[in-house]
Amino acid sequence: MSSVSQFRPWLGVEWDDPDRGKHDGSHEGVQYFTCRHATGGSFVRPAKASFGEDFLSALRKQYHVDTDEVQSEDGPIPLEWRGLRERSFESLQSVLLDGREVNGPGAEGEIRRTTPNVQLLDLSKTLLSCWDDVGTITQQLDRLRELRLSSNRLRLPSDPSRLCGTFSSLKTLSLISCELTWPQILQCAPMWPQLEDLCVKGNSITELQRPDGVLQNLRTLDLSGNVLLQDTVLLSLSALLRLEHLDLSDTGLSVIRFDDAAHGSPTAMFPALKDLMLDYNNITEWFVVDELDKLPSLVKLSCRGNRLTSSDGNRKTADQILIAKLGRLVILNGCTIHPKERRGAELDYMKIFGGEWLKSGGRSQTSTEFAHQHPRFQSLVDKYGAPEEGELKKQRSSALKSQLINLLPDSFLYSFIFFEKRRTPIEKKLPATMLVEKVKGLLHRLLKVPAADLRLSYTCTKKPGTEYEIDSNLKTLHFYSVQDGDQVLVRWS
Repeated sequence: MSSVSQFRPWLGVEWDDPDRGKHDGSHEGVQYFTCRHATGGSFVRPAKASFGEDFLSALRKQYHVDTDEVQSEDGPIPLEWRGLRERSFESLQSVLLDGREVNGPGAEGEIRRTTPNVQLLDLSKTLLSCWDDVGTITQQLDRLRELRLSSNRLRLPSDPSRLCGTFSSLKTLSLISCELTWPQILQCAPMWPQLEDLCVKGNSITELQRPDGVLQNLRTLDLSGNVLLQDTVLLSLSALLRLEHLDLSDTGLSVIRFDDAAHGSPTAMFPALKDLMLDYNNITEWFVVDELDKLPSLVKLSCRGNRLTSSDGNRKTADQILIAKLGRLVILNGCTIHPKERRGAELDYMKIFGGEWLKSGGRSQTSTEFAHQHPRFQSLVDKYGAPEEGELKKQRSSALKSQLINLLPDSFLYSFIFFEKRRTPIEKKLPATMLVEKVKGLLHRLLKVPAADLRLSYTCTKKPGTEYEIDSNLKTLHFYSVQDGDQVLVRWS
């Protein structure tokens, strides 16, 4: 508490949002308190300030019920709140006090007696100021599994290991926007011996150190929204051997390397990592994707908002290259990669870079440079066979032309419900990335037939006599593996 004048008491307040303040805690040359930001401070009258309330007082207000009123002649009265239906405070499994002015635990032992079965507790955006008070609350909740403390400014304990028993059952912890650094998180980590899921999104984390001896049970870690100033962040986290899900979105990441493994070989780091999120970073080089292929368990990747581009500038072509380079990937950007889609992506990848492969020596003696740039190419040759030189010559003019399908004469067949009649075939060049619904729109304009009435299928030159149905308007021609020279059949009633 500060006093700006002898007779008019004021409180010095530092705002979480510095734009709400006016100064740095000084007045007329006198420094009454300090702020992290030059405009983060204000003076307010004590009457306008709220000092909050204890845990149980906030709980009763949140549920709009007094404990003296929950009993009736017929037993406990059901409580309803935010979709929850509980018979009493004792049976509550989730307590959500986010945004309430909780300032401390209250009377000793009262929380354990009143809410003993809580498994999820949300104390985000409260007036709690230190980990000791949080620990006094949680040590009375023996079944607590998930704790949310986002948007709080908590003073670090002098001896974190002393509070280890207060969070002994905790599995999930959310500390979003708490202005924590990574060293501070590691300092607190001994308090959470069983922690499996940690979210520290949007903090003040700029560098990472190895979490040696702590956080070893982590399976999920969210570091998104922190401005990381080093490109070796993954190496710093490699001590987390059980980590399965890692979110590094919007962190400024540009480079990833696993130098312990040669090109095309698995890294010993992150043996359990299945899911990696790298959205909205500064990844521009394809070698980063080749490095990700070294992760032995990676099956899910999100890489939106980066500047990985193909030579034709088409985002879908870039996604195909991603699929081809990551042989174990099952889900890309939230979409499942179906076997037919993978096959098409890998074959197109071979066509696009097959010319370079031949120039580098082909199967007999591929150059080291090409092998470094395309570590999976040889395995694709083993899988599908070497690309034919004659086919590659058609692709060399440009990457865009390599994605065009030439529908040859007799490529369109029209039939009517009342009679069979072959009309003059139409020859068109269509991009393989064209959606089926766009193809139907084109046919509608050419044939004057409602697009909803059109049914498409195709026959391929490699399997004469076999007809494949094109049954989804939201898939591309490439998804169905329609190739140059195939016959697309159009029918309507």
